[in-house]
Amino acid sequence: MIAEEIVDPSRAIVDPHHHLWPEGGALPYGLDALHYDTGSGHNIVGTVFVECGAGYRPDGPDHLKVVGETEFVAAQAAASAAADGATITGIVAHADLRLGDKLNEALDAHATAGGDLFKGVRHAGARDADPAALTIPGRAPEGLYANDDFRAGVSRLGDRGLVYDTWHYHHQNRDFNELAAAVPNTTMVLDHFGSPLGVGRFADSREEIFEQWKEDVAAIAENANVVAKLGGLAMPDNGFGWHESTTPVTSDRFVEEQGRYYRHTIECFGADRCMFESNFPVDRFSLSYAVLWNGLKKIAAGYTEREQESMFSGTATRIYGLQL
Repeated sequence: MIAEEIVDPSRAIVDPHHHLWPEGGALPYGLDALHYDTGSGHNIVGTVFVECGAGYRPDGPDHLKVVGETEFVAAQAAASAAADGATITGIVAHADLRLGDKLNEALDAHATAGGDLFKGVRHAGARDADPAALTIPGRAPEGLYANDDFRAGVSRLGDRGLVYDTWHYHHQNRDFNELAAAVPNTTMVLDHFGSPLGVGRFADSREEIFEQWKEDVAAIAENANVVAKLGGLAMPDNGFGWHESTTPVTSDRFVEEQGRYYRHTIECFGADRCMFESNFPVDRFSLSYAVLWNGLKKIAAGYTEREQESMFSGTATRIYGLQL
Protein backbone atom coordinates (compact mmCIF):
# COMPACT_ATOMS: atom_id res chain seq x y z
CA MET A 1 0.00 0.00 0.00
CA ILE A 2 1.11 3.54 -0.71
CA ALA A 3 1.70 6.16 1.98
CA GLU A 4 0.18 9.58 1.29
CA GLU A 5 -0.04 12.73 3.36
CA ILE A 6 -3.55 12.93 4.78
CA VAL A 7 -5.72 15.54 3.08
CA ASP A 8 -7.79 17.79 5.39
CA PRO A 9 -7.09 15.58 8.45
CA SER A 10 -9.44 17.39 10.85
CA ARG A 11 -12.60 16.92 8.77
CA ALA A 12 -15.19 14.84 10.63
CA ILE A 13 -16.18 11.69 8.74
CA VAL A 14 -18.94 9.19 9.31
CA ASP A 15 -18.18 6.02 7.38
CA PRO A 16 -21.70 4.72 6.67
CA HIS A 17 -20.78 1.41 5.07
CA HIS A 18 -18.38 -1.22 6.34
CA HIS A 19 -18.53 -4.90 7.23
CA LEU A 20 -17.16 -7.14 9.95
CA TRP A 21 -16.71 -10.88 10.15
CA PRO A 22 -15.98 -13.02 13.19
CA GLU A 23 -12.97 -15.31 13.15
CA GLY A 24 -13.48 -17.89 10.41
CA GLY A 25 -15.89 -15.64 8.49
CA ALA A 26 -15.89 -14.77 4.79
CA LEU A 27 -13.07 -12.20 5.17
CA PRO A 28 -10.62 -11.73 8.06
CA TYR A 29 -11.90 -8.36 9.28
CA GLY A 30 -12.67 -7.73 12.93
CA LEU A 31 -12.72 -4.71 15.18
CA ASP A 32 -8.93 -4.47 15.41
CA ALA A 33 -8.69 -4.37 11.60
CA LEU A 34 -11.45 -1.75 11.42
CA HIS A 35 -9.66 0.39 13.99
CA TYR A 36 -6.38 -0.01 12.12
CA ASP A 37 -8.01 1.38 8.99
CA THR A 38 -10.11 4.10 10.60
CA GLY A 39 -7.07 5.12 12.64
CA SER A 40 -4.83 5.60 9.60
CA GLY A 41 -5.01 9.40 9.67
CA HIS A 42 -8.52 10.57 8.86
CA ASN A 43 -10.94 11.82 11.53
CA ILE A 44 -13.52 9.01 11.59
CA VAL A 45 -16.07 10.00 14.23
CA GLY A 46 -18.48 7.09 13.72
CA THR A 47 -19.31 4.18 11.44
CA VAL A 48 -22.29 2.15 10.28
CA PHE A 49 -22.09 -1.62 9.87
CA VAL A 50 -23.98 -3.09 6.90
CA GLU A 51 -25.07 -6.72 6.79
CA CYS A 52 -22.75 -9.27 5.22
CA GLY A 53 -23.96 -12.65 6.46
CA ALA A 54 -21.73 -12.61 9.53
CA GLY A 55 -22.37 -14.45 12.78
CA TYR A 56 -25.80 -15.91 12.03
CA ARG A 57 -27.34 -18.09 14.71
CA PRO A 58 -26.60 -21.77 14.03
CA ASP A 59 -30.07 -22.92 15.04
CA GLY A 60 -33.58 -21.71 15.78
CA PRO A 61 -36.26 -20.48 13.35
CA ASP A 62 -34.82 -19.68 9.92
CA HIS A 63 -36.19 -16.14 9.85
CA LEU A 64 -34.45 -15.35 13.15
CA LYS A 65 -31.02 -16.83 12.42
CA VAL A 66 -30.02 -13.49 10.86
CA VAL A 67 -30.42 -11.82 14.26
CA GLY A 68 -27.16 -13.46 15.29
CA GLU A 69 -25.39 -10.92 13.09
CA THR A 70 -26.94 -8.02 14.99
CA GLU A 71 -25.99 -9.65 18.29
CA PHE A 72 -22.42 -10.07 17.07
CA VAL A 73 -22.12 -6.48 15.82
CA ALA A 74 -23.80 -4.98 18.89
CA ALA A 75 -21.08 -6.60 21.00
CA GLN A 76 -18.41 -5.21 18.65
CA ALA A 77 -20.04 -1.78 18.89
CA ALA A 78 -19.88 -1.87 22.68
CA ALA A 79 -16.22 -2.85 22.47
CA SER A 80 -15.57 -0.05 19.98
CA ALA A 81 -17.12 2.49 22.34
CA ALA A 82 -14.77 1.36 25.08
CA ALA A 83 -11.68 1.26 22.88
CA ASP A 84 -9.44 3.93 21.43
CA GLY A 85 -10.85 4.05 17.91
CA ALA A 86 -13.88 4.81 15.79
CA THR A 87 -17.20 3.83 17.34
CA ILE A 88 -19.78 1.74 15.50
CA THR A 89 -22.88 3.94 15.76
CA GLY A 90 -25.39 2.09 13.58
CA ILE A 91 -26.34 -1.33 12.27
CA VAL A 92 -28.09 -2.12 8.98
CA ALA A 93 -29.18 -5.71 9.45
CA HIS A 94 -30.65 -8.34 7.14
CA ALA A 95 -34.16 -9.72 7.02
CA ASP A 96 -36.14 -11.42 4.28
CA LEU A 97 -38.64 -8.69 3.47
CA ARG A 98 -40.99 -11.25 1.91
CA LEU A 99 -41.76 -12.77 5.31
CA GLY A 100 -45.24 -11.29 5.62
CA ASP A 101 -46.55 -11.65 9.18
CA LYS A 102 -43.20 -13.00 10.41
CA LEU A 103 -41.35 -9.85 9.34
CA ASN A 104 -42.38 -7.89 12.43
CA GLU A 105 -41.04 -10.70 14.61
CA ALA A 106 -37.67 -10.52 12.84
CA LEU A 107 -37.54 -6.72 13.06
CA ASP A 108 -38.50 -6.81 16.73
CA ALA A 109 -35.71 -9.31 17.39
CA HIS A 110 -33.18 -7.06 15.61
CA ALA A 111 -34.40 -4.11 17.69
CA THR A 112 -33.98 -6.11 20.90
CA ALA A 113 -30.50 -7.26 19.90
CA GLY A 114 -29.29 -3.93 18.56
CA GLY A 115 -31.20 -1.41 20.63
CA ASP A 116 -30.73 2.13 19.35
CA LEU A 117 -28.03 0.91 16.96
CA PHE A 118 -30.56 -0.87 14.73
CA LYS A 119 -31.24 1.56 11.89
CA GLY A 120 -32.50 -0.44 8.93
CA VAL A 121 -32.40 -3.51 6.74
CA ARG A 122 -30.54 -4.49 3.61
CA HIS A 123 -32.21 -7.18 1.51
CA ALA A 124 -30.13 -6.69 -1.61
CA GLY A 125 -31.49 -7.13 -5.12
CA ALA A 126 -28.20 -7.96 -6.84
CA ARG A 127 -28.57 -10.67 -9.48
CA ASP A 128 -26.76 -11.29 -12.77
CA ALA A 129 -27.33 -13.87 -15.48
CA ASP A 130 -23.66 -14.88 -15.39
CA PRO A 131 -22.68 -15.12 -11.71
CA ALA A 132 -19.65 -17.27 -12.55
CA ALA A 133 -17.97 -14.19 -14.04
CA LEU A 134 -18.27 -12.27 -10.76
CA THR A 135 -16.00 -12.31 -7.74
CA ILE A 136 -18.89 -11.34 -5.45
CA PRO A 137 -22.07 -12.56 -7.17
CA GLY A 138 -25.41 -11.35 -5.89
CA ARG A 139 -27.83 -14.04 -4.81
CA ALA A 140 -31.19 -12.33 -5.12
CA PRO A 141 -34.00 -14.17 -6.89
CA GLU A 142 -35.13 -12.90 -10.25
CA GLY A 143 -37.72 -10.12 -10.06
CA LEU A 144 -37.22 -9.40 -6.36
CA TYR A 145 -37.88 -5.66 -6.62
CA ALA A 146 -41.25 -6.27 -8.32
CA ASN A 147 -42.40 -8.95 -5.87
CA ASP A 148 -45.56 -7.85 -4.05
CA ASP A 149 -44.57 -9.43 -0.73
CA PHE A 150 -41.14 -7.82 -0.96
CA ARG A 151 -42.60 -4.39 -1.68
CA ALA A 152 -44.94 -4.81 1.28
CA GLY A 153 -41.92 -5.57 3.43
CA VAL A 154 -40.05 -2.50 2.19
CA SER A 155 -43.14 -0.44 3.03
CA ARG A 156 -43.20 -1.99 6.51
CA LEU A 157 -39.71 -0.62 7.10
CA GLY A 158 -40.96 2.88 6.37
CA ASP A 159 -43.88 2.40 8.73
CA ARG A 160 -41.44 1.54 11.49
CA GLY A 161 -39.05 4.42 10.73
CA LEU A 162 -36.36 2.09 9.40
CA VAL A 163 -34.14 2.62 6.35
CA TYR A 164 -33.95 0.24 3.39
CA ASP A 165 -30.44 -0.26 1.97
CA THR A 166 -29.85 -2.17 -1.24
CA TRP A 167 -27.12 -3.25 -3.61
CA HIS A 168 -27.59 -4.32 -7.22
CA TYR A 169 -25.95 -4.13 -10.66
CA HIS A 170 -26.20 -1.39 -13.27
CA HIS A 171 -28.64 -3.35 -15.45
CA GLN A 172 -31.08 -3.45 -12.51
CA ASN A 173 -31.24 0.31 -11.97
CA ARG A 174 -34.53 0.67 -13.80
CA ASP A 175 -36.09 -2.07 -11.68
CA PHE A 176 -34.93 -0.27 -8.56
CA ASN A 177 -36.34 3.00 -9.89
CA GLU A 178 -39.74 1.34 -10.16
CA LEU A 179 -39.46 0.03 -6.59
CA ALA A 180 -38.55 3.47 -5.25
CA ALA A 181 -41.54 5.03 -6.99
CA ALA A 182 -43.88 2.27 -5.78
CA VAL A 183 -42.88 2.61 -2.09
CA PRO A 184 -42.38 6.35 -1.52
CA ASN A 185 -42.92 6.19 2.25
CA THR A 186 -39.64 4.34 2.86
CA THR A 187 -36.24 6.00 2.81
CA MET A 188 -34.02 3.96 0.50
CA VAL A 189 -30.22 3.99 0.25
CA LEU A 190 -28.67 3.04 -3.08
CA ASP A 191 -25.34 1.37 -2.34
CA HIS A 192 -22.25 1.55 -4.57
CA PHE A 193 -23.77 3.64 -7.40
CA GLY A 194 -25.85 0.68 -8.55
CA SER A 195 -22.57 -1.21 -9.22
CA PRO A 196 -21.59 -0.65 -12.87
CA LEU A 197 -20.00 -3.96 -13.85
CA GLY A 198 -16.82 -4.20 -15.89
CA VAL A 199 -16.03 -7.91 -16.10
CA GLY A 200 -17.39 -10.89 -18.02
CA ARG A 201 -19.70 -9.83 -20.84
CA PHE A 202 -19.38 -6.20 -19.69
CA ALA A 203 -15.56 -6.05 -19.84
CA ASP A 204 -15.40 -4.03 -23.06
CA SER A 205 -18.50 -1.86 -22.60
CA ARG A 206 -17.50 0.69 -19.96
CA GLU A 207 -18.40 3.81 -21.96
CA GLU A 208 -21.68 2.41 -23.23
CA ILE A 209 -22.62 1.32 -19.72
CA PHE A 210 -21.60 4.71 -18.31
CA GLU A 211 -23.91 6.62 -20.66
CA GLN A 212 -26.90 4.46 -19.77
CA TRP A 213 -25.93 4.53 -16.11
CA LYS A 214 -25.99 8.33 -16.12
CA GLU A 215 -29.56 8.35 -17.41
CA ASP A 216 -30.65 5.73 -14.90
CA VAL A 217 -29.09 7.54 -11.94
CA ALA A 218 -30.77 10.79 -12.97
CA ALA A 219 -34.11 8.99 -13.11
CA ILE A 220 -33.61 7.36 -9.70
CA ALA A 221 -32.74 10.74 -8.20
CA GLU A 222 -36.21 11.98 -9.12
CA ASN A 223 -37.49 9.84 -6.24
CA ALA A 224 -37.18 12.05 -3.17
CA ASN A 225 -37.05 9.00 -0.88
CA VAL A 226 -33.74 7.72 -2.33
CA VAL A 227 -30.31 8.62 -0.96
CA ALA A 228 -27.03 7.65 -2.67
CA LYS A 229 -23.97 6.10 -1.10
CA LEU A 230 -20.87 7.20 -2.97
CA GLY A 231 -18.26 4.46 -2.96
CA GLY A 232 -17.80 0.76 -3.55
CA LEU A 233 -16.49 1.14 -7.12
CA ALA A 234 -13.15 -0.46 -6.25
CA MET A 235 -14.55 -3.99 -6.06
CA PRO A 236 -12.99 -6.40 -8.57
CA ASP A 237 -16.32 -6.78 -10.40
CA ASN A 238 -16.31 -3.10 -11.34
CA GLY A 239 -13.52 -3.99 -13.74
CA PHE A 240 -10.92 -1.33 -12.99
CA GLY A 241 -8.38 -4.04 -12.23
CA TRP A 242 -6.85 -2.21 -9.29
CA HIS A 243 -6.71 -5.37 -7.19
CA GLU A 244 -4.23 -6.75 -9.74
CA SER A 245 -2.15 -3.59 -10.12
CA THR A 246 1.62 -4.02 -9.73
CA THR A 247 1.86 -0.54 -8.20
CA PRO A 248 -0.33 0.76 -5.36
CA VAL A 249 -3.30 2.83 -6.45
CA THR A 250 -2.93 6.52 -5.55
CA SER A 251 -5.69 8.93 -4.67
CA ASP A 252 -4.99 10.86 -7.86
CA ARG A 253 -5.49 7.75 -9.97
CA PHE A 254 -8.68 7.03 -8.05
CA VAL A 255 -10.01 10.50 -8.84
CA GLU A 256 -8.95 10.34 -12.47
CA GLU A 257 -10.62 7.00 -13.19
CA GLN A 258 -13.71 7.16 -11.00
CA GLY A 259 -14.35 10.82 -10.23
CA ARG A 260 -16.96 11.20 -12.98
CA TYR A 261 -19.28 8.69 -11.27
CA TYR A 262 -19.15 10.71 -8.07
CA ARG A 263 -19.64 14.08 -9.72
CA HIS A 264 -22.61 12.92 -11.78
CA THR A 265 -24.35 11.37 -8.78
CA ILE A 266 -23.80 14.47 -6.67
CA GLU A 267 -25.18 16.60 -9.50
CA CYS A 268 -28.31 14.45 -9.69
CA PHE A 269 -28.99 13.91 -5.99
CA GLY A 270 -27.49 17.00 -4.40
CA ALA A 271 -25.09 16.85 -1.45
CA ASP A 272 -27.92 16.56 1.10
CA ARG A 273 -28.81 13.17 -0.39
CA CYS A 274 -25.27 11.83 -0.82
CA MET A 275 -22.89 10.15 1.62
CA PHE A 276 -19.34 8.99 1.00
CA GLU A 277 -18.68 5.35 2.01
CA SER A 278 -15.66 3.06 2.31
CA ASN A 279 -17.19 -0.38 1.65
CA PHE A 280 -14.30 -1.86 3.62
CA PRO A 281 -12.86 -4.41 3.73
CA VAL A 282 -14.11 -5.29 0.23
CA ASP A 283 -12.54 -2.23 -1.44
CA ARG A 284 -9.41 -2.93 0.57
CA PHE A 285 -8.47 -5.37 -2.20
CA SER A 286 -7.76 -2.33 -4.38
CA LEU A 287 -6.58 0.57 -2.22
CA SER A 288 -5.93 1.57 1.36
CA TYR A 289 -8.38 3.33 3.66
CA ALA A 290 -6.19 6.43 3.88
CA VAL A 291 -5.82 6.68 0.09
CA LEU A 292 -9.56 6.12 -0.43
CA TRP A 293 -10.57 9.02 1.82
CA ASN A 294 -7.84 11.23 0.36
CA GLY A 295 -9.41 10.62 -3.04
CA LEU A 296 -12.89 11.36 -1.75
CA LYS A 297 -11.66 14.61 -0.23
CA LYS A 298 -10.06 15.59 -3.54
CA ILE A 299 -13.36 14.91 -5.34
CA ALA A 300 -15.24 16.95 -2.73
CA ALA A 301 -12.84 19.92 -2.82
CA GLY A 302 -14.84 21.67 -5.53
CA TYR A 303 -18.00 21.81 -3.43
CA THR A 304 -18.97 24.28 -0.72
CA GLU A 305 -18.12 23.67 2.93
CA ARG A 306 -21.79 22.93 3.69
CA GLU A 307 -21.95 20.42 0.86
CA GLN A 308 -18.77 18.72 2.01
CA GLU A 309 -20.07 18.49 5.56
CA SER A 310 -23.22 16.81 4.26
CA MET A 311 -21.39 14.23 2.17
CA PHE A 312 -18.75 13.37 4.77
CA SER A 313 -20.99 13.18 7.84
CA GLY A 314 -24.25 15.14 7.81
CA THR A 315 -26.30 13.05 5.40
CA ALA A 316 -25.35 9.75 7.05
CA THR A 317 -26.03 11.16 10.52
CA ARG A 318 -29.47 12.39 9.46
CA ILE A 319 -30.61 9.43 7.37
CA TYR A 320 -29.58 6.81 9.94
CA GLY A 321 -30.43 8.91 12.99
CA LEU A 322 -26.97 8.46 14.46
CA GLN A 323 -25.96 9.59 17.93
CA LEU A 324 -22.33 10.70 17.66
